[in-house]
Amino acid sequence: MTTNLLFICGSLNQTTQMHQIAAQLADYRCYFTPFYADGIEDFAARKGWLNSTVLGGRHMLDTRAYLDEHQLPVDFRGERRPYDLVVTCSDLIVPRNIRRKRVVLVQEGMTIPEGPVYHLVKALRFLPRYLANTAASGLSDNYDLFCVASEGYRELFIRKGVRPEKIAVTGIPNYDNLADNFNNSFPFRDYVLVATSANRESMQREDRMTFLKRCAQIADGRPIIFKLHPLEKFERASREIARIAPEALVLHRGNVNHMIANASTVITQKSTCTFVALALEKEVCSQLDLDELHRLMPLQNKSDSARRIANLCRRVLHTPLPLLETLRAVSRSRAKSPAWSRRMPKGRWETPNP
Repeated sequence: MTTNLLFICGSLNQTTQMHQIAAQLADYRCYFTPFYADGIEDFAARKGWLNSTVLGGRHMLDTRAYLDEHQLPVDFRGERRPYDLVVTCSDLIVPRNIRRKRVVLVQEGMTIPEGPVYHLVKALRFLPRYLANTAASGLSDNYDLFCVASEGYRELFIRKGVRPEKIAVTGIPNYDNLADNFNNSFPFRDYVLVATSANRESMQREDRMTFLKRCAQIADGRPIIFKLHPLEKFERASREIARIAPEALVLHRGNVNHMIANASTVITQKSTCTFVALALEKEVCSQLDLDELHRLMPLQNKSDSARRIANLCRRVLHTPLPLLETLRAVSRSRAKSPAWSRRMPKGRWETPNP
């Protein structure tokens, strides 16, 4: 009997992580789909109103191009066949057609700090989780296993209300062998790198000109390279940079991790690439709490995360659905017990070396 697995992609980073996990599950039939939604979110995406998200725009184009380039089998929205297991990169939106399936959720990268919108979304459960962005990752509870980057993130997600028995610390692909980024062909070295974030494009407040002036002060005459976020409006950002740092090199594409490896100082806003800079022991200036990021740092297991996640996918896949339903019911009842929450047990899927 054929066993079908569906991998729900998103950004290019999420897509490459899904591909790495699927490569470890080659004995099953693996299919891929760009991220998708139902209802009003699907309507808005089709109208082009969500092009700054993984439901459209640059993210969708990059994902489709990657799937085509690597000749991966695509089942758009997972509608062509039944699936025994779904592996997804986000639970901010959980499509209706996977809610009764076996589901493994994989952390993509850094989660943004909890702000007022996060607390509002958590208090008012009828509000969609995506309003809080990645701060609300894991809160859907519509999965059987949540593979996370580190013990620090495990503790963070438990504090937010994720059930401890559903979490496995595996590390995450793309961020589990960061030292390998020193092997690159990027032609420049010993500069100040500024990795910007698409705050304005995602409707967050930002004083970009003040940020740029601060970058120029930190550079203090040293060569400076700006790597813009893929979703940023390139022309606008380039004009702004030219006013403050006219000699700066502005890049919209390229491997930011390789740029970080060759830099002497790295300036970030709210970006997962801050992890890369810290792991490579660069001088880092960031709008994020660096002490907190050291605590959350993804496991460095020499690119073993995809294999670990795949092995746990096999365990979920071979757990009968009736048993999973029982485990879900027990999980829900235990979650209501304050004593259970305080104990914070290890995940039931977790082993010392999954």
